Amino acid sequence: MAGLYVHIPFCAKRCIYCDFYSNTDMGYKEACMDALLCEMDVRRDYLQGETVETIYLGGGTPSQLSPQDLEKLLNGVFRVFSVSDNPEITLEANPDDLSDGYISALTHLPFNRISIGIQSFDDRELRLLNRRHTAQEAFRAVTRCKDAGLTNISIDLMYGLPEQTTEIWQHNINKAIELDVSHISAYNLTYEEETVIYKMMECGKLKPVEDELCEQFFRILIEKLTTAGFVHYEISNFAKRSDSYPDGRISLHNSSYWNGTRYLGFGPSAHSYNGKCRSWNISSISAYIRAVSDGSGEFYETEVLDERARYNDFIITRLRTMWGVSLDELRREFGKEREHYFLEKSEAFMRLNMLKVKDNFVKVTSEGIFVSDAIMRELIAL
Repeated sequence: MAGLYVHIPFCAKRCIYCDFYSNTDMGYKEACMDALLCEMDVRRDYLQGETVETIYLGGGTPSQLSPQDLEKLLNGVFRVFSVSDNPEITLEANPDDLSDGYISALTHLPFNRISIGIQSFDDRELRLLNRRHTAQEAFRAVTRCKDAGLTNISIDLMYGLPEQTTEIWQHNINKAIELDVSHISAYNLTYEEETVIYKMMECGKLKPVEDELCEQFFRILIEKLTTAGFVHYEISNFAKRSDSYPDGRISLHNSSYWNGTRYLGFGPSAHSYNGKCRSWNISSISAYIRAVSDGSGEFYETEVLDERARYNDFIITRLRTMWGVSLDELRREFGKEREHYFLEKSEAFMRLNMLKVKDNFVKVTSEGIFVSDAIMRELIAL
């Protein structure tokens, strides 16, 4: 089993919080499309023939591409790679791109999952974030997708925004629940260096929300979504239960990042992982196009992971999920000494009821999740 990620770097305009690589110059589009298809051929052996189970088009804003562009990319994937009979194929989209015509065209392509970047149902917050849509447009975009038969829908929300109150946050969650989507990802706003919002904070134009209030937002999120029938399967991700999905409609692609599945990323700044090494493409669309298209140089860097790095990745990714760390897998992959180290470090958190052992899996508890980053820092090998 393996996953493919295609990074579409184009955005109509930049959001003030985003530190993902993007470019607002659509003049690069055709050359970038050709480079993406070329990279698929160049790196086709990276997954060593494993069957591709998930395909994810992220960005940037993939919905800035035309349906014809999307079809061209997917045809390239199916031509180069061995894809399973029923893969999960996700398209990230902005609400304002999802017109009736665009959605209709998507229904003739093999996408079976849509991830919509809504972030908020409050127009003041959307203006602050420099989003292109309004709350009403976001609501209508989801409704149009469902009416067209695209029912596996995920939406993104953000909390901890400047001047956000518990009333605004609860309103955002209530609107998300009202839409009856299959998946919700909710992220605490972070102030990454080089972003516009970080510079606004540095010069005093806005003030970050206090940590205690962000924790309150997180508690509200968990309580309201779990009450509404969502499974909290990863720190930032919630999957809706249904008769067809009693354990929740979990994102298979995102889960591959947390369970050690191999994945290959295409496009500028895309990352890849094959169990032994990580690699990442250069974060420049012009340099990426030039290097891939004419073979003028390496377009990615590689880090071979030593045992310590692999162990740390294993602990950090597994503890983010509701499944936790399998002690059997830990011992099998890293030996009894690492298992002993992990259990010894975990003991203090177990006494505090922040970690628990169940069926030979070590998991973060409902209270431990609020300090999970601190727990992980203590459990990794320095």
